[in-house]
Amino acid sequence: MANTKSEAGRGTHAPSALPRLLAASVRGVRRVRRPATPTAPAFDLAYVRSGPRSAVPIVVIPGGPGLGSVLPYRRFRRRAAALGLDIIMMEHRGVGLSRTDLEGRSLPLSAMRMVDVIDDLAAVLEREGVHRAYISGSSYGSYVAAAFGARHPGLVAGMLLDSALQSVADRDAERAMIRELFLDGDTRITASVRELLDDGSDPRILLGVLRAAYELGGEGLLEPLLRQRVHDARRTDRSGHRPRHDSRGHASVWAALEAYVDKAESEAHVPGFYEFDLVGAIAFRELGFGPDPDGSALDPSLTYAAVADRFPRFAGEPFDLPAAAAGFDWPIVLLTGSRDLRTPAAVARRVAAAAPDTVLVEIDNGHSALESHPLALLHALQRLSRGEQRRLPAESAMMNALPRRGLVAGLPRLLTTGTRWEAALRP
Repeated sequence: MANTKSEAGRGTHAPSALPRLLAASVRGVRRVRRPATPTAPAFDLAYVRSGPRSAVPIVVIPGGPGLGSVLPYRRFRRRAAALGLDIIMMEHRGVGLSRTDLEGRSLPLSAMRMVDVIDDLAAVLEREGVHRAYISGSSYGSYVAAAFGARHPGLVAGMLLDSALQSVADRDAERAMIRELFLDGDTRITASVRELLDDGSDPRILLGVLRAAYELGGEGLLEPLLRQRVHDARRTDRSGHRPRHDSRGHASVWAALEAYVDKAESEAHVPGFYEFDLVGAIAFRELGFGPDPDGSALDPSLTYAAVADRFPRFAGEPFDLPAAAAGFDWPIVLLTGSRDLRTPAAVARRVAAAAPDTVLVEIDNGHSALESHPLALLHALQRLSRGEQRRLPAESAMMNALPRRGLVAGLPRLLTTGTRWEAALRP
């Protein structure tokens, strides 16, 4: 049963004027009036279209939920326009320019439902006079994209699923991959992780750091980072100054990663860029983001446990996407990262086996190419829009070699350098 108090809420943050101020200089921003709920005031849904117009544009849906579209992806749209791509990005209801109703209040949590998000996108295409589009979704956006295909199949010319998220049941594959890498077996990484767990490290925070470091830089970043962390823990224990698992008090790479990943305690909120306090209702109510621990260590279901009481309880998925995939009769590109621990490649392989016309492309990457390797995503979108998607598997090495220019692309280099400096300077 849903938490009725949560359903009536309007988030933990007041609306901000910042997104509208920053978006004033963004070309191509438009709005379409949409119902919020049957009883709440309507709101103006924002979207942006860029690049040369075409009969069949490309819709790009970012992850989250909570990521904005208009402000964070200006460079992405400029690069797409330079490649001749007609891009539409919708500002998700409850975020940024689509956060408030006509009375200036934040939308209620009861307005946050997947089916309404999908119909919002259909309304955007109708406003633009678009009869068919290529639908590209990354991470959470891949669920929206596939659900859009299930609800509005006639509007889909083709689809790209980047770090495919398709079912709450995928959590089992996520757990298995995480534990195989970080707990099972006899490696330096697993030995360090087990020592930190025995030492009293918070398993939820530890998993966040492990996952972020591995996705960003692989074993080359994670192994020295763990080695430094274990060294610091042993040295601190000998000195007796503070608990060994407490990283507060020094600006280490580990502490920086903790701050980067700890959404549950800090609940980062940057108006227009990342706003989880409303759309989190979809994550918990329909996508099972709430805790469902199995009793073993490093459980990804605990990632958002600290904020679960702010949102409705899980009520079931709105779509059976694994079953729907069999009816997707359009070309589908499945882009998966070799180091993706949030949406493992097994999910993409399952979709590839179920849908009739798919191409599976694995690149050297972590989670969500839109954030970490957008040039690879744009290349794949180019191929898809030209009907050349069958060439992509043979081009994976070329895609790996493209410059990394995403929102988080510079982090691996910075973190690796910081880890080396810490190792060189440690007592």
